[in-house]
Amino acid sequence: MTKVYPNANPSSGNSAVAPKLAFPADHANSSTVVLTVWKKSLLFNCDGFTVFDNQGNLVFRVDNYNAGTKAEIVLMDASGNSLLTIRRKRISLADSWLVFEGETAINPLFSVKKNVNLLNTKSLAQVSEHRKGLSSTSSPKKNNVVYEIEGSYTQRCCAVYDHKRRPVAQIKRKEEAVRGVAFGIDVFRLIVQPEEIQPSMAMVLVILLDQMFGSHYSITKRFSTC
Repeated sequence: MTKVYPNANPSSGNSAVAPKLAFPADHANSSTVVLTVWKKSLLFNCDGFTVFDNQGNLVFRVDNYNAGTKAEIVLMDASGNSLLTIRRKRISLADSWLVFEGETAINPLFSVKKNVNLLNTKSLAQVSEHRKGLSSTSSPKKNNVVYEIEGSYTQRCCAVYDHKRRPVAQIKRKEEAVRGVAFGIDVFRLIVQPEEIQPSMAMVLVILLDQMFGSHYSITKRFSTC
């Protein structure tokens, strides 16, 4: 059976040291980060995500004990330290979330809103900046929108664009390099341009897309060019 990645050690606990993100050989001359996202927690009987770098090192994890839509989700590093916390807006006409640094509950970095415009079927969500944080620029942006996500999460074919319409992150299906075997939708690649968006924020967007369009989402067809 093909392994997703071999170097994860769920028993290491907080004593583990989070490794530096590795770069694949075909991106040796760029700063592109290619991560493997596994929609599975390393903890028994948990629902979450496990994220590896190109060398198979654990870099991010999400461990939640209850399946389904959650009001609060914490993204951790390999050592279990909280990086970013996602909280659903309590009063909102649309599916909206706030992103906080660490486990704080004040001064959100970003808000993420699900697209509800039926005339714009390509758009999945928009990301607005609350204060200078994990975006690449502080230049003025209409409505403070710094990123827009387009594509199909159910097909694992998405792109994140900045306010200048430059792609800064992508979600793609993962295939085994030698045999060409697809892993299915629960294992996929997250390709990040870290000069434009931090990998941790890109992973937060993956988590939110799963909340908005995951297995509990009834509409399975969105625009896709993959």
